[in-house]
Amino acid sequence: MTGDDVLAETRRYGDAIAIRPAGERDLGSIIALLVDDPLGKTRERVEDPIPQDYVDALRAMAAQGGNVYLVAERDGAVIGCVQVTFIAGISRGGMMRANVEGVRIASSARGLGLGKAMMRDVIERARDAGCGLIQLTTDTRREDARRFYEGLGFTASHTGMKLNLD
Repeated sequence: MTGDDVLAETRRYGDAIAIRPAGERDLGSIIALLVDDPLGKTRERVEDPIPQDYVDALRAMAAQGGNVYLVAERDGAVIGCVQVTFIAGISRGGMMRANVEGVRIASSARGLGLGKAMMRDVIERARDAGCGLIQLTTDTRREDARRFYEGLGFTASHTGMKLNLD
């Protein structure tokens, strides 16, 4: 199964949870999740209509292939999101890897195990696509997030760095 096939699937967990690729109709919900966060609210824009930059970004991700926002729905409402990108590489014997970003669960749904379910779904999709590892970064101010990822088996094996080009 190709990475694009794996990312295009809707997967159901129990009667109430579905994790599926986001469409343009989900952008408002994704932006709301990104803003429902102390750091995200300083970086994102909630406007009506949705700023074209967000629409263009989602379309560019689709055109790129192997790069998607997944949304978690409960009873038809978007309650979580995560961006997953499959990256081909030469290092580690040509290993395919998955990169994870923008993990969010609605504040009203935190503590119910939905974040774990969503990340387990991402791990399963990465395995199904032939990835040998998953990488992510979390802001050093997010101590709860670090504990969450460590509880899923992630290790802080590298020091991440970023350079803002603004």
